[in-house]
Amino acid sequence: MTHPPAYHALPLPSGVTISYTTAGSPPHPTLLLLHGFPSSSHQYRNLIPLLSPHYHILAPSLPGFGLTTTPPAYTFTFSSLTHTISEFLTTLNINSYAAYIFDYGAPILFRLALQDPSPIKAIISQSGNAYLEGLVPAFWAPMRALWASNNGAKERDDLRSNILSLATTRYQYVAGVPDADIPLIDPTTWTLDYLQNLQDKENQEIQLDLLYDYRTNVELYPKFQAYLRESQVPLLAIWGKGDPAFGVEGAKAFKRDVKSADVRFVDAGHFALETKGGQIGEAVRVWLGKVDMGGMEIGVGC
Repeated sequence: MTHPPAYHALPLPSGVTISYTTAGSPPHPTLLLLHGFPSSSHQYRNLIPLLSPHYHILAPSLPGFGLTTTPPAYTFTFSSLTHTISEFLTTLNINSYAAYIFDYGAPILFRLALQDPSPIKAIISQSGNAYLEGLVPAFWAPMRALWASNNGAKERDDLRSNILSLATTRYQYVAGVPDADIPLIDPTTWTLDYLQNLQDKENQEIQLDLLYDYRTNVELYPKFQAYLRESQVPLLAIWGKGDPAFGVEGAKAFKRDVKSADVRFVDAGHFALETKGGQIGEAVRVWLGKVDMGGMEIGVGC
């Protein structure tokens, strides 16, 4: 029996309405997919069919992204985003899951782990960073300037012009990708990200607030690392070796804290699923199939 993707809007008690994709059979182990900047759950559209025969997939769009809506008083910080995802999981009665984390999704998952590590049975990190050495200096220089300025107006304007543009959105998709693979990336992806999440003034202010608040994630890196050391959670890091934002040293660093960490690289950039989705999907399926997910039956189809 197949369970094709279905698309939902879930009202939460806080007033947020989460847009999310679900697929697979709920009796199977849950796999939470947390997306990154500047995308939405749409970035997992090709991965979901590869894993849904074996897992119950949940892919929410974070507040400020995709079709998720927020009340007027919502504060766009990573603390708020973490609270919203926690509320989302509680509302759906999800108390045991593996997580696939990418970009912004990583600090959200690690913040959840600091609150309560017990539901998290395994982590797949695809450019989901938790180490200073993973921050590529050239890419992060404009954000560090914003942090140092205490959210200065000039620095916000610089980011608005140079980071929140269609050209830079495209760059995040194609940088580090072998020339022969660039035609595999549908231009609709970066165009949708820009039009949906970056183009208008209100969305730009949201994204600038989150870029400024990202500094609080970096401050929490030592605590994220302590969680990894103490939990020894099963972890697969599978990164694009050409990622311009989160370098390969960030992936390698996981082995310092999780002794059994499986670290792999694919010949891709930041959005590695766009060109290596089949390879990554198969690697995740095989690796996760060996993980104890609380005694639940894994990988049997539905």
